[in-house]
Amino acid sequence: MKIMVTGATGLVGTQLVPLLQTDGHAVVTLTRRAPRNSSERQWDYVSSLPAGTLDGIDAIVHLAGDNIAEGRWTAAKKQRIRDSRVIGTRLLAEAAAASGGTVKSFICASAIGYYGNRGNEELREDSAPGTGFLPDVCREWEAATDPARQAGIRVVNVRLGVVLSQVGGALAKMLLPFKMCVGGIVGSGAQYWSWLTVDEAAHIFRFAVQNTDLNGPVNAVSPQPVTNTEFTKALGRVLHRPTLFPLPAFMARIVLGEMADDLILGSTRVVPTRLQAAGYKFLHPEIGEALASSIQS
Repeated sequence: MKIMVTGATGLVGTQLVPLLQTDGHAVVTLTRRAPRNSSERQWDYVSSLPAGTLDGIDAIVHLAGDNIAEGRWTAAKKQRIRDSRVIGTRLLAEAAAASGGTVKSFICASAIGYYGNRGNEELREDSAPGTGFLPDVCREWEAATDPARQAGIRVVNVRLGVVLSQVGGALAKMLLPFKMCVGGIVGSGAQYWSWLTVDEAAHIFRFAVQNTDLNGPVNAVSPQPVTNTEFTKALGRVLHRPTLFPLPAFMARIVLGEMADDLILGSTRVVPTRLQAAGYKFLHPEIGEALASSIQS
């Protein structure tokens, strides 16, 4: 197949593109800068795609979106988070719908932020959405794929959990304080974190491309969500460091602002029901081994 990937230089994209190429697929990346070779095509998510951008494309994997964990959530930042996901996704979905049947699959990133702060409730793909900024963005993000779905294109909304990598995301930010022996539980520590490694994320997107029976929302998380306390203790064991310095909830809010409640203090206990039903075999189902793999890789 010829597969178009957006966000190819991001955390997941850099892992996914080589996997697809190893499978024998031709990968075309969509970039906002001028193309450097024939495997790149240019776009701007706030305007229309140039004519011919989707020519010959069989499937789209859409990963692009403003980094939600980079910078405080000012009004302008929140607008960028929303627009980069909703406007760009709708633009691609409408172009795919107009492709005349060339595009057969549209695999679009989403996030478990869809569910919001839900305490100990076990959340599956058919669970109701939460309330607040991130749930609202995720609902709009997934709804933006509707033009493709209505055109008969297979659409998969991959709801990513906390992606673990030592080069980016939450884990990368946590490594330094933990290595300096000042890491610890955040808030109460009872909040659930639903996670997966970055290579697991890439393999799940690859699985979504290959498995044509997969449709609709798919929770991309380990089958073993953990509390923040369990995560903290596991990271301390992997790094051989104590975890004695808790970060109180009020201090997290001072340091991070509004994002603290949505990203590290909120509890989202998500299970990958549809992936497991489809026969996906997890690379890293257990948090200790997953952290060790992420830090050593």
